[in-house]
Amino acid sequence: MDLRFKVALGSIGIGLIVLAMKFAAYYLTGSVALYSDALETIVNVASSIAAVFAVWFASKPADSNHPYGHDKAEYFAAVLVGVMIVLAAISIFRAAWLGYVNASSVTYSLSGLGMNALAAVINGAWAAILLRVGRSSRSPALVADGKHLVTDVITSLGVLLGVGLVVLTGWHVLDSLLAALVGLNVLWTGWQVVKESISGLMDEAASEDVQATIKDLISEHGDGALEAHDLRTRIAGRVTFVDFHLVVPGEMTVDTAHDICDRIEQAVGKALPGAHVTIHVEPEHKAKHSGIVVL
Repeated sequence: MDLRFKVALGSIGIGLIVLAMKFAAYYLTGSVALYSDALETIVNVASSIAAVFAVWFASKPADSNHPYGHDKAEYFAAVLVGVMIVLAAISIFRAAWLGYVNASSVTYSLSGLGMNALAAVINGAWAAILLRVGRSSRSPALVADGKHLVTDVITSLGVLLGVGLVVLTGWHVLDSLLAALVGLNVLWTGWQVVKESISGLMDEAASEDVQATIKDLISEHGDGALEAHDLRTRIAGRVTFVDFHLVVPGEMTVDTAHDICDRIEQAVGKALPGAHVTIHVEPEHKAKHSGIVVL
């Protein structure tokens, strides 16, 4: 079983455990801020389920209907996660308003606060795993899930501090204000997740660092060619698509030009695992005398 899929499945189990702990903390304290924190965890579980389906679908090999693979499915899951985060923020704002209008006392409960703190620790540890696996395997769905959990941890710590202040000061309005701040933080996270996912769906180019690496590899391993130009890149989940024009001497044989292309493709593939490289070979008179000079 693919590591990404195992981690995605694990997120569902972790999410359900944390959800139960946070609702228990709310039940023991009656804090609307802790309730808002629990609501956000519902989104964590839903996003984890979406990530499982996305990772499963994205791992399917290319077929006749999807010759470039299914990797972009993860971006759709990430967008869905972002939308669910926004919906969670709306629910939190509603809970904060109702808590303000119908102010109720917050009960000091060491077990309740401890339960929420432990849930935050579990989330933090799992977020680190999600981000590490997501980045190493270039999985947008797992990275989005991990970033959401990081926000959840920060939210939980802030809420715990705030609920402690409510208990100490007796200012119950702080409970609703804390819930509203949680909502704003969740809303911002949702926007960031959606923004990054849309960039992937719009075939955003690889980072400048990655493009610089590709240019260096072409220059280093293109011995026999004259230049390369019109380099284009795009990212689709784990895959980096690279295409460019390679200018070779007019008298060069097809076999020799093909060998040069193979060398470049292997070098780029080693630096960017899973990269798809397309090279258009052109004769000398097509040179633009700009772009990538072959060493």
